[in-house]
Amino acid sequence: MSEDKKKQRIKKQKTMILRLLQEKGNRITRQRGIIIDTILEGNCTCCKEICGRVAKKDPNIGAATVYRMINKLEEIGAISRRDVYMINCDTKSDCKDSCSIEFDDDTSISLSEKTWYDVIQEGLKACGYNCNGSVRKVHFV
Repeated sequence: MSEDKKKQRIKKQKTMILRLLQEKGNRITRQRGIIIDTILEGNCTCCKEICGRVAKKDPNIGAATVYRMINKLEEIGAISRRDVYMINCDTKSDCKDSCSIEFDDDTSISLSEKTWYDVIQEGLKACGYNCNGSVRKVHFV
């Protein structure tokens, strides 16, 4: 992925995250912006690593602030600590038309909504969930 495209993607993601935070009644502060930028810059493997990177940018941002922000980002579905992969839906379609999945090796794939649901259905079966019906809706919480 070219550097320009990467910057555009990061800018879109940040805008989407800020919009989601505002919709949930959160203020957008400079500190929160720094934390979001840090997370979007690279794949941090743990909260402690994020804290270290944030502290280099602004030593006045404490670990508690970073941990609270990470929890907020998880609550709105912007990040997941469990997954190595990031799922990034196109901001225009909100996953109605397609979903782009970006892997940590900088490769990505795009899936239609139907294919995305099929992947979820098959994944649930592979993990041993007894799914008699088809996936109707997916909620990210």
